[in-house]
Amino acid sequence: MTTAETVVIPTPDGPAPATLTEPDGPARGGVVVLHEAFGLTEHITDVCSRFARAGWRAIAPDLFHRAGSPVFDYDDLASAVKILDELNGTDLLADIDAALAILAEEGTAIDRCAVVGFCVGGSIAFQAAVARPFGAASTFYGGGITMRRFGEPAQLDLADRLQAPWLGLYGDQDPSILASEVEDLRAATRKASVPAEIVRYPQAGHGFHNDARAGAYHGPSAKDAWSRMLTWFDSHVPG
Repeated sequence: MTTAETVVIPTPDGPAPATLTEPDGPARGGVVVLHEAFGLTEHITDVCSRFARAGWRAIAPDLFHRAGSPVFDYDDLASAVKILDELNGTDLLADIDAALAILAEEGTAIDRCAVVGFCVGGSIAFQAAVARPFGAASTFYGGGITMRRFGEPAQLDLADRLQAPWLGLYGDQDPSILASEVEDLRAATRKASVPAEIVRYPQAGHGFHNDARAGAYHGPSAKDAWSRMLTWFDSHVPG
């Protein structure tokens, strides 16, 4: 049986809560899970548990801890955006490094760790894959392909600097991320020195993996994307 607990991780701006899950038996490796715009929700805790059931040690840091760790209802995007406007890439990378330090306590080096993010977390996961040599990385419908986010360059301007093998997963029905932008990103990642792959789901929109959001979830796309992501991690993270 997998276990889940709330831990406190030290960051340069003070302690931050995080969800940590452990597999039943030796871990395949570590995964840093980066949450959506709504905060460290129960859904993200469940995602960490899914990783644990798949044999991975997973940790999801609260990226909103500097603002008091709020969690927003899925219909309250306006409040979430106010928090997002205060985020910056330096702080976010510090939170990721703090999560990695927890995984390292059990001897899991960064090349045996993956990073995955959803929505806003997907944008941050891309930036982390540029800034740190993760074993693998994956973005679920993360924006910022053509525009700066969190004070960082647009993904099109960073794509050739990817350090981690990266998998992007997008829904064609997503009004916030145009399919043409996704195709531009596909072309840009071909210049990277690491493998990169993009998968588009014709019937899926933004948030299609989140089964706690009935209006966004698209089961067939979500299941395929999760399977592809696990295969990607297994293929690129050393055993």
